[in-house]
Amino acid sequence: MHENVFTNRDILPAALDGSAVDYRLLHRAVQDCLAKGDRDSVTAFFEEQHPADTANFLGGLEQQEICAILRVLPLDVRAEVFGYFPDALQGDLARCLGRAELAELVGEMSADERADLFNRLSEEQREALLPALAQAEREDIRRLAGYAEGTVGAVMTSEYATLAPDLTARAAIDKLRLEAPAKETIYRAYVIDADRRLVGAVRLADLILAGPEERVEALMERATHAVRVDDDQEVAARRIARYDVLALPVVDADGRIVGIVTHDDAMDVAEQEATEDFHKHGTVANLTTSLKDATIALLYRKRVFWLVILVFGNLFSGAGIAAFEDLIAANVALVFFLPLLIDSGGNAGSQSATLMVRALATGDVHLRDWGRMLGREAMVAGLLGLTMAVAVSAIGLVRGGPEIALIVSTTMVIIVLVGSLVGMSLPFLLSRFKLDPASASAPLITSISDASGVLIYFAIATTVLPAATGA
Repeated sequence: MHENVFTNRDILPAALDGSAVDYRLLHRAVQDCLAKGDRDSVTAFFEEQHPADTANFLGGLEQQEICAILRVLPLDVRAEVFGYFPDALQGDLARCLGRAELAELVGEMSADERADLFNRLSEEQREALLPALAQAEREDIRRLAGYAEGTVGAVMTSEYATLAPDLTARAAIDKLRLEAPAKETIYRAYVIDADRRLVGAVRLADLILAGPEERVEALMERATHAVRVDDDQEVAARRIARYDVLALPVVDADGRIVGIVTHDDAMDVAEQEATEDFHKHGTVANLTTSLKDATIALLYRKRVFWLVILVFGNLFSGAGIAAFEDLIAANVALVFFLPLLIDSGGNAGSQSATLMVRALATGDVHLRDWGRMLGREAMVAGLLGLTMAVAVSAIGLVRGGPEIALIVSTTMVIIVLVGSLVGMSLPFLLSRFKLDPASASAPLITSISDASGVLIYFAIATTVLPAATGA
């Protein structure tokens, strides 16, 4: 069977997108080849696939099978595939592989990936691994793994190219040609002085197009857009997106270059930050593993805190309703509109909060813009409230007459206005106190809008209905 399967070079991509061949067929073919000792067919097949596709397929197998297949791949392919595995799976496979195998694999990985893997290993595994590595690799891992999680230093790599400013274009190209195999990228090299202080950056394209004797100093750009090693990792991701560069240099407090952050690492950071924001917006604590692999106990712990807090928050809504029992008993029609009104306030507030959280996260809006944004949001919310009031007033007339229609339409305008302004202002307030604006989540805004909506609704009803009765 394996001969037919492995002659079809499109089988792996087809299996991955489910269009022609399923995983089971490919799995059986691989097992068949390995059982017959035909390692060459497996190796040749997977060498032709993209490492990301291979990792995606292998991720669905048992750990022992993954290790068996990894062992038949060339070391460079094995390291690339390993780098595409999810973090949790990398940690599990590290326990499956022997110390010598793991050391060999780690030595072939890029500097930032092996530092990340090192941080996920147990203390016992770290102590077993380090002696098996070369001294330069040990020192590099210790240095990169020592930076705090969430900082630029934790996501940077030490594999970057540097040039002296007095080199000629010809000499610079010769140097880059020699260094290329060991560097993350050579499309942009960083110009440093004798003390390794960053003085500029030069593109490979400019070196190629320049005259052979032209100096690097004359070709370099002095604006490097460097980030500090202790900056938040999100700063680097934003800067790479803003300046559209393949990598950013990272410097220490004295301006000496210590690494670079590449665009692919910046994309990972952006995805991670966006995931955290989505979780916070849903009042879910940040998951450290994938949802698929999360245990019931972990999901419970991540979700229970805010749900319990919001239960007590919603007691204010209940207390507000209890305070107007007599009014409700005399005017039962009011109850019909209560869910409609408070949900409208929560929905409007959630819309405003979502727009503002994202604008603050991308840098489109800053704290200084609060006043201008508040005025504009009030205008928009007023128009939205009036439109919704017109829609609901007709129902009010049918269900309870002119007085109920007046109460419901007036309440709608005010509730939508209050909900929108609360939703817009909470992210600003949290940012002002150095908290994550994503914590201004939809459930939190909804709870606030519900409580205030109940009070607004029945306060207006108390004012209008006695006057109407007296008339």
